Amino acid sequence: MSSSPPAVLTIAGFDPSSGAGVTADIKTIAAHGCYGIAAITAMTVQSTAGVRKISPVDPSLLSETLDELVADMTLSAVHIGMLGAGEIASRVAAFLERVKPLKVVLDPILKSSSGASLLDEVGVKVLKERLLPLATVITPNIDEATAMTGIPIQSVDDMKLAARRLQDMGAQSVVVTGGHLEAAIDLLCERGQPAQTFRSHRVPSKNTHGTGCAFSTAIACHLAHGRSLSSALLAAKAYVTAAIASAYPLGKGAGPINHMHVMKNHPQAAEMVKKLPSGKD
Repeated sequence: MSSSPPAVLTIAGFDPSSGAGVTADIKTIAAHGCYGIAAITAMTVQSTAGVRKISPVDPSLLSETLDELVADMTLSAVHIGMLGAGEIASRVAAFLERVKPLKVVLDPILKSSSGASLLDEVGVKVLKERLLPLATVITPNIDEATAMTGIPIQSVDDMKLAARRLQDMGAQSVVVTGGHLEAAIDLLCERGQPAQTFRSHRVPSKNTHGTGCAFSTAIACHLAHGRSLSSALLAAKAYVTAAIASAYPLGKGAGPINHMHVMKNHPQAAEMVKKLPSGKD
């Protein structure tokens, strides 16, 4: 009997276009050989063209969902994406405080790429005061890091300053993603360690919807597999870069990345396809 894959829980919003949110996270988790389970924080009306409306779920429903999942399965890692509202953020914090999962990746999503606000002021306060200290690593982009610290980021030195400020605020480890800088640079600050920078080539593409979700979820998967944070970051960067490069145009806005690109060359998947009936007489 084969061993069970690591179970990775994603706590995030629902994107009906599946470029981001829980459905995109589940694809990313599956692509990394883990088993994905999910708790939805909010429903959204959105497409590749942007976010039109957000409706947080009933906080009690979220809590019950989380309790049911953790009572049934052993979590190898937890990924936290869009929270949407202060009460939802509080329920997630209470869950983490009680369960104390060993590996938690927090993607502090504050706004969509189209500019829509995805977390209210109360939620931001909970994020800073309760969730930051509970996370193994947080993965803000430069705009999110600036919003949380008040430090404008235009260089690697600014990224380091913001990361250290976030650690002063309680974060254990911080990955600041600088994909919007002139050069694509990610910075890793682990507590007690010198900062590390990771550079990569920018992929020219308009199909970039969900890159932040995929990156943070991929890190959670690699941590679930027992890899170090720096190794997880490198592998997640490679995954997202390939997902952008192999993406296909969908919709009228920023198309989604190709979360399942790894399956094209997966030997087991290829063998399964060969065994499928052709449909011919």
